[in-house]
Amino acid sequence: MKLSEIYKSTVPVLSFEVFPPKPEVPLENVMRLIGSLKQYSPSYISVTYGAGGSSRGRTIEIASRIKQEHGLEPVAHLTCVGQTCGEMDRILAELKENGVSNVLALRGDPPREQPEFDFLRGEFKYASELIEYIRSRGSFGIAAAAYPEGHRDSRYIDEDWENLKLKVDSGVDLLVTQLFYDNRLFYHFRDTVRKMGITVPIVPGVMPIFNSRQIRRILSLCGASMPPDVFMMLDKYGESDQDMYRAGVEYAIHQIQDLMSEGVDGIHLEVMNRPELAEDVLKGLSGAKGKFSA
Repeated sequence: MKLSEIYKSTVPVLSFEVFPPKPEVPLENVMRLIGSLKQYSPSYISVTYGAGGSSRGRTIEIASRIKQEHGLEPVAHLTCVGQTCGEMDRILAELKENGVSNVLALRGDPPREQPEFDFLRGEFKYASELIEYIRSRGSFGIAAAAYPEGHRDSRYIDEDWENLKLKVDSGVDLLVTQLFYDNRLFYHFRDTVRKMGITVPIVPGVMPIFNSRQIRRILSLCGASMPPDVFMMLDKYGESDQDMYRAGVEYAIHQIQDLMSEGVDGIHLEVMNRPELAEDVLKGLSGAKGKFSA
């Protein structure tokens, strides 16, 4: 089912994000995770791409197996980095052959060994160009990333939101946001871009905090801010992984409850390949399975 059909639902859509394991880790580990997530009847599961497209093969294989072995809708992440038109044609053909009909198109991060990678030298310089190309090559549902606080590489937030409008106009069916921990930032972002004429569904990406050190690193990499209550939570529980996990799950539950009370189109839960995160958050939402679209 295409993303545009999925989001015709009158109740919020539940989806998950997983990532390919390292090359030395068997894929069966993540497939067991998919089997665990299936019990929550997600409308789709997205599969991320490594920096510089480093996990491309595994992303495609996992997405294909999600469809073939579990009967769930996969969304395969695709990035511009280092891709030629010919390579993109081969990727799209392979996805289509395996029943994957939805992608999330991104500019992507530079390869780890090339921090000064020049995006302007590639055949696809921006996500909008990749989106336009995918739209011209087949009947894929296309999602794109949105940044409530602006992309870290943008000098001005207004400029970033104008670029977002360009992506949507290039053929996007759905926007999924980067993680954030202050819902007011999301509401301001959503209301602003709606006034700009962006009408596609906008789904908040929620990553429960489960480890103080890791979330600090993630925030430093993506440029998202840390509101005072999260800072105090990390300061209070950061020395105990167990306490931090419980506090992070509780924060995520309250964050999602507030988002759903404000009529969001769905929740995209980034579970960091930890099935217990999905279980504990959804259990804490008290009957959330009945509130989400099956």
